[in-house]
Amino acid sequence: MSDAVLDVPATHDSIDGIPAPSANPDLFGHAAVRLFLAQAYQSGHMHHALLLEGPQGVGKTTLAFHLAGHMLKHPVQNDAPLELAKPDFAVVPYRQIAMGTHLAILHISRPLDAKTGKFKTGITVDEIRRVTHFLNRTAHDGAWRIVIVDPADDMNRNAANALLKTLEEPPQRTLFILISHSSGRLLPTIRSRCQSIRFEGLDRDNLLSALATIGLGADQLSDTEALVAHADGSVRKAALLMVFGGLEISQTIDAILTKPVFDVPKAQALGTALSGRDSEIQFDLFLEDIFSRVAARAREAAEKGAIVEANHWSTLWQEMQSEAREADAFNLDRKQSVLIFLDRLHRALLAR
Repeated sequence: MSDAVLDVPATHDSIDGIPAPSANPDLFGHAAVRLFLAQAYQSGHMHHALLLEGPQGVGKTTLAFHLAGHMLKHPVQNDAPLELAKPDFAVVPYRQIAMGTHLAILHISRPLDAKTGKFKTGITVDEIRRVTHFLNRTAHDGAWRIVIVDPADDMNRNAANALLKTLEEPPQRTLFILISHSSGRLLPTIRSRCQSIRFEGLDRDNLLSALATIGLGADQLSDTEALVAHADGSVRKAALLMVFGGLEISQTIDAILTKPVFDVPKAQALGTALSGRDSEIQFDLFLEDIFSRVAARAREAAEKGAIVEANHWSTLWQEMQSEAREADAFNLDRKQSVLIFLDRLHRALLAR
């Protein structure tokens, strides 16, 4: 059943033709996580705040909605099965969950700016204040109440502090599910009040199976192995690579970064291609690719115990993220941003 039939509200990261997490009946991989959460719920040992962290597009938010539906379908915990219920959108409660109208679930994400018609760049304190109103309005019947913050990384400091107060003294039978693609941006005090559950990228088979379910099967792939290598186990990233030319963008970035001398003409050509009026998605793919490369370097250094190097890459990642948000907020020239980010990363790679 399609999003259009279900009238699923759009979010800042919606992709046409791809089911929203609330309306996605399929979840690939993460079998151990699914079992753990089902057991925790059945046993009555579910933490009141879950932090689902890992790469974007691997199924974290989809699993959050599957868990929410499972809990509402089986309100008596010790009678719940040890397998998360698969959503059935022919059933009214699941249709309500998909459309964002179920009274027991509040999905917090970036709000739409009524003046610009675009989604805001972060989650504001006004959005988090909705959580208090939601819990006060619904807590009287003793049923489960589930708040999904998606992603929690997008909260500004005021919003994060407002959420922290609620996390410190949560009402009974309330579950918070915080989605995080970049948990380093979260306040340590928020992390400390959550049970962290790590998600990894999907393996090759699960990735290709997930793509096939949304109509992006192997018959549409010109280079399956290149796609798998660049997708980092993310269905979202793989879909964008296939549909919006992201694979070609990533391969161009490879060609620029692997040369000993910065290729200014090639970088300028890429910047020109990404600065067109209809190239917003391609530009976002470029940024995501650059950020993921820097984050990967930070992880590799940390795993080797090279703390100084890890801090270097982590700082670079934070600076680039901040600069990208500033460029978006002030509508700065995208071509110049492409050149700056490529040059900075090229110099950083040469220095290491």
